[in-house]
Amino acid sequence: MAKLSLFPLTAEVNNQGHLVIGGCDTVNLAAEFGTPLYLFDEFSLRSKCTEFKAEFSQRYKDTTVIYACKAFINGALAVILREEGLGLDVVSGGELNIAQSVGFPLDKVYLHGNNKSAEELMLALKWHIGCIVVDNFHELRILSEMAKEQGSILDILLRLSPGVEPHTHKYIATGIVDSKFGFPLRSGEEAVVQAMSAPNLNLVGLHFHLGSLLFGVEPYQEAIELMLDFAAEMKQKHRFELRELNVGGGFAIQYTLDSPAPPISAYAEVIASKVISKCRQLKLALPRLTVEPGRAVVGPAGVALYTVGVVKDIPGVRCYVSVDGGMADNIRPALYGSKYEAVVANKMLEKEAREVTIAGRFCEAGDILVKGIALPPVSAGDIIAIPGCGAYCLPQASNFNASLKPAIVLVNKGKVRLIRRRETFADLTKCDLV
Repeated sequence: MAKLSLFPLTAEVNNQGHLVIGGCDTVNLAAEFGTPLYLFDEFSLRSKCTEFKAEFSQRYKDTTVIYACKAFINGALAVILREEGLGLDVVSGGELNIAQSVGFPLDKVYLHGNNKSAEELMLALKWHIGCIVVDNFHELRILSEMAKEQGSILDILLRLSPGVEPHTHKYIATGIVDSKFGFPLRSGEEAVVQAMSAPNLNLVGLHFHLGSLLFGVEPYQEAIELMLDFAAEMKQKHRFELRELNVGGGFAIQYTLDSPAPPISAYAEVIASKVISKCRQLKLALPRLTVEPGRAVVGPAGVALYTVGVVKDIPGVRCYVSVDGGMADNIRPALYGSKYEAVVANKMLEKEAREVTIAGRFCEAGDILVKGIALPPVSAGDIIAIPGCGAYCLPQASNFNASLKPAIVLVNKGKVRLIRRRETFADLTKCDLV
């Protein structure tokens, strides 16, 4: 069936008509661990890591792949990323602590963020992380003072906003002029001068991130053009040497059958060729190229499983299929209007019969996971599986309605490993003071 192509690489259907991922029957997983349940296919995760490294390095030898933790991170995933040779892009002390807790090589960690706290910056100094991506003049000043007090010399990148329209949802467009992120390009020269004059800061290069879920490759070309023109100007005026160009992430994945995403090779070809040709034109030495995929690594490997409860048929209007999760574990449809496909995991061999809307269980009318999707006949107890749930679902999960955050399992070659237990009622109140 066509929808199977949206699931992890190991997805198949067994003789019982059940969805199988990583050699594990998803219906059995739902019974064993309960629902909502999030599963990650280890083979798909590792394959994407390999693909990113291969596609970029064969076109641009000096490429570093840094995984963007905001898409989803926990200890088990950090270990896999370490084994696959990726670095980490963290945006908080919490994400940095997860990396440190599993022995991730901290010299391969980049710290991002538009409003890093003094405590987070001090932690980065204490643990000697690889690079801090400086976002604004306030941060530049306090980081210079901290490094001087600690007697450290820090490698930094300056994050610039090139003012490029990425053609994505306004909430995830970050490289435009009107953005909370980065130095506007017109302020870039002042930032370069201040960074180069700080004795305890080592300005290694420049960073930009256009936004998330970019289906087109043209914005990368435009941004690289602007950034390298800027670098050449700074070299001429201030002897700035661009040793690293970080082009961020934003690589799209396919969520629905009608929204194919470019292959990784397409992004790699455009980015690498543009950097090479533009550097030749400007007579700049080729810098290290850094890319920061997040969603494109973890998104396709994740699947959400739910159990059907109430089926409410309003004749001539709509049929609502309510499941035991929703916006508390996946806010993306309510927040961004995101669309998904879905299957009935225990009825994979049955024909689609009618159009339904998959609704969550939370007390909001906007708690809709999938609107208007054709499914086989659905009844209470059926298992709904939604692909493409590996990114930004769990990190943005909440305890709305005092719900319990779901368990997470990792599947591989018929084996399953619990990598985060389901929350309990005790977890909900353990921080409360009465």
